[in-house]
Amino acid sequence: MEVNIKDLTDSRDAVNKLLERFGVRFGVYRKGVFNEQLFPFDSVPRIISKQDWDYLERGLKQRVEALNLFLWDIYHEKKIMKDGIIPEEFVYSSKGYMPICEGINPAGKVYSHISGIDLVEGKDGQWYVLEDNLRIPSGASYPMMARKITRKVSPNTFATNAVADNRDYADLIRDMMDDMNEHRGISVILTPGRYNSAFFEHSYFAEKTGATLAYPGDLFVEDDKVYYGGMYKEKIRVGCIYRRISDEYMDPLTFEPSSLLGVPNIMQAYRKGNVALVNAIGNGVADDKGIYYFVPKMVKYYLGENSILQNAPTYLPYFKEDYDYVMDNIDKLVIKDVSEAGGYGVVFGSDLAPDKLEELRQLIVKYPRRWIAQEVIDFKDLEILEDDKLVWRKADLRAFVVTGKETKVWKSGLTRFSRNPYSFVVNSSQGGGFKDTWVLTE
Repeated sequence: MEVNIKDLTDSRDAVNKLLERFGVRFGVYRKGVFNEQLFPFDSVPRIISKQDWDYLERGLKQRVEALNLFLWDIYHEKKIMKDGIIPEEFVYSSKGYMPICEGINPAGKVYSHISGIDLVEGKDGQWYVLEDNLRIPSGASYPMMARKITRKVSPNTFATNAVADNRDYADLIRDMMDDMNEHRGISVILTPGRYNSAFFEHSYFAEKTGATLAYPGDLFVEDDKVYYGGMYKEKIRVGCIYRRISDEYMDPLTFEPSSLLGVPNIMQAYRKGNVALVNAIGNGVADDKGIYYFVPKMVKYYLGENSILQNAPTYLPYFKEDYDYVMDNIDKLVIKDVSEAGGYGVVFGSDLAPDKLEELRQLIVKYPRRWIAQEVIDFKDLEILEDDKLVWRKADLRAFVVTGKETKVWKSGLTRFSRNPYSFVVNSSQGGGFKDTWVLTE
């Protein structure tokens, strides 16, 4: 495929200026201070061939199907633990496991309606899953906006290239919410407010899907049903809530009592099947970095298939054999704290001085369930434009999988890259930027 790089690079500054004008930002809290900043856009796209995408699509659907079956199972029959595939104490000790969710029956048995699966492509051409994000995955709005603006400033780019249109993401979300709503009432997107790091995305999706953007205090529960009482004169029944609020703040009568963000008694309405929550409460147990280790086993157990997409080679110090390997090779591995996210809690053993390496070793000895270790994958660098020169930087891909009555993979994604030539960490909170992701259709 021939791509005119000059047309794309010439458009970079114009696209970034328009992204700033439209308020496409993300927020970061540092030392208790909220700072909004731009998410730098690089105009040279990641290009994924049709053949590679077909492979990724099959693997992503399979993985999300298995994860949804796992979530249903552990909050109901718990067969995977009874059969010894996953130790039960491993599930119950997860910070994401919510005992209150035992026996709740989400519509269609769907827990993860919107899954953000983080992948990297190794230099050997093999794709590896790094993380499964099943709680409140964000980031789809950025490539949507960047593509929209690029179409305006460089109209020939998409007229001359066979690239899948990414404007259908809002349709996927709206159709999924309609499936889950079951005609009970309106659909809303519940935001904690403009000081949330992804507030732009909340408001953007509300506009694009036709859902009502609800703020703290707009929703209330009466007779185990949820109503919206914000901008309308009369209360309106709510059938589906795409929540952008963490589990522990969703219901102050069930979880954190000091929360001013959630809806008192919403868990009672949810348990009675009177409202759908997107994504389900309790999903955090399935995107625990420790549970990640078991996903290929889930695929085999629930679907009777070998996993199409592979995990990065991963070790759990919880198991003796893995513990011994980690202790012997800690200076060569990536160590991750299972309770952290956003690029935090990730340590490369090779970067640590001997005394710090020993401190980490002792933490693993003391809290083996808290850590996973992975081999360092030398994943592909992508070209980015820096100081008017093309340079190579590490990049990953967050793919978005939407599950309603069917499971569909969005033919796009968020490609994030590191601006540090020596760093493997690409998260926006760690200073990274993003690219558009082109999925070829022929």
